[in-house]
Amino acid sequence: MSINNKYFVIFLMLSMTFFCLALYFIIKDLTIILEYLILSLQSSLMIMVILLDWMSLLFLSFVLFISSMVIYYSKEYMSGDLSMNRFILLVVMFVISMMLLIISPNLISILLGWDGLGLVSYCLVIYYQNLKSYNAGMITALTNRLGDVAFLISIAWFLNFGSWNFVFYLEVMKNDLIMQLITWLMLLAAMTKSAQIPFSSWLPAAMAAPTPVSSLVHSSTLVTAGVYLMIRFSYSLDSNMKLFLIFIASLTMFMSGLGANFEYDLKKIIALSTLSQLGLMLSILGLGENKLAFFHLMTHALFKALLFMCAGNMIHNFNNSQDIRNMGSLVNQMPLTIAYFNVSNLSLCGLPFLSGFYSKDLIVEVMSMNYLNLYIYIIFYISIGLTVCYSFRVSYYLLMGTFNFSSLNCLNEKNFIMLKSMSSLIIMVILSGSLLSWLIFSSLYFICLPIYMKLMTLILILSGIWLGLEISQIYLSSMFMLSIKISSFLGGMWNMPLISTMGINLWILMLSKKFTSILDLGWLEFFGAQNLKNMLKMSSNFNQILFNNNLKIYLMIMMFWISLLLFLF
Repeated sequence: MSINNKYFVIFLMLSMTFFCLALYFIIKDLTIILEYLILSLQSSLMIMVILLDWMSLLFLSFVLFISSMVIYYSKEYMSGDLSMNRFILLVVMFVISMMLLIISPNLISILLGWDGLGLVSYCLVIYYQNLKSYNAGMITALTNRLGDVAFLISIAWFLNFGSWNFVFYLEVMKNDLIMQLITWLMLLAAMTKSAQIPFSSWLPAAMAAPTPVSSLVHSSTLVTAGVYLMIRFSYSLDSNMKLFLIFIASLTMFMSGLGANFEYDLKKIIALSTLSQLGLMLSILGLGENKLAFFHLMTHALFKALLFMCAGNMIHNFNNSQDIRNMGSLVNQMPLTIAYFNVSNLSLCGLPFLSGFYSKDLIVEVMSMNYLNLYIYIIFYISIGLTVCYSFRVSYYLLMGTFNFSSLNCLNEKNFIMLKSMSSLIIMVILSGSLLSWLIFSSLYFICLPIYMKLMTLILILSGIWLGLEISQIYLSSMFMLSIKISSFLGGMWNMPLISTMGINLWILMLSKKFTSILDLGWLEFFGAQNLKNMLKMSSNFNQILFNNNLKIYLMIMMFWISLLLFLF
């Protein structure tokens, strides 16, 4: 049995087991905390704590199901790779790090998973070893280190409570100043991991990783770690933190939705779509609905994994070209992949009775019901319109756009292993929304709103469809040249990648150049090594003259000494 099949079977079996356990825990309303004694040294105990409740078990089952499909998918996608086993083991390490993060109620053991995710993600981003990958890997690693530092500081502050098991203290100590400081730090850590403004630039850069990795990262592992952590810490969020979170998250949602409409790279469009959905999850969390944020986290994981898999199949067939302007009329050559892609896209838009509808529509209606202010209301609905807009723009390019790729091509759908893994996910994309809404919400919910507020989502979706198709056609004409500066600003994520690379590096590098020329090659050189060398050289030349003419010199020195004696005395 190959390494792919082995881990595929293990993860699939574990996923089914955890799902059954999650059902049992939901029915019985159980929470189990297991303590495993690793080491007892004199009076110091090292204990591994594991938290098992319906949330952690359900999330584990989804992570393992998606990762099993990704590993099976990689068997064909990475078939030409010489170090296939290394790639699979890196993916397995990635999944294990995420599992450790999910089941830990202890900050130290969470840090193992948290840093494991950061380290392995760096290895996966630089998997294709070229300059672009190295740059992307460095910006990913360094941005996430900011959050890791906040995590380490919060671990240090937790010493005030006598234990790192944060679940015991969140609600009891929520008014304590130290707990508020820790929650602010954890909020910063979650913002870097989930790529919220101003840390957003690493998420599209991480697209340098292989597509199966992107599928795993953007659905249920790396970027969702921050959201999951904030769901766990949601009990200690006060009103100021919630307002800050909803402001930053809604701005991220708007920025990424706008940027995706000006992007041509297929993987980057889907990456910006992930950023938009992360903003949606964190903003509803800012309104105090942690179950709803978790619900959308689950449904989003499935259709986003499938979107990346379909994109990977297209990129595979297009000889590694990711430009959507090359991909037109694909419904004739790759009907099944396009069908799966469009179902996932419609689920992302919130088409009724697909998985995304159940969570997204509920989030928007709860937001309308818990009316906060006009800004939040407007930005939520505009972001929904933009989601539909870029989704239909991509569909237009793939379905109705002209085929601009090389006439000598080999487009086919004979990648049966990839199609099997995608087919397993499509069933869950269609069914999971309804299934999870019955499981997560124990009682029925009824949201009563005026008719214009009820229909607002539908109006925005229809206007988004119209705008998406219009933008696609405008881009194909010369009118686009008029707005090239605006589009480069909006498509470039409001210049954030430039600020987070050149904005940080450029001035420091210029200053170091000045220091080098003035100090290292200037004054320090004159008063330091260079001057010392010249003085030693002069003294050695003088000594050489002395030693080469010793008799004559000694007589002269003796004459000087005698004349000096006569002169003085």
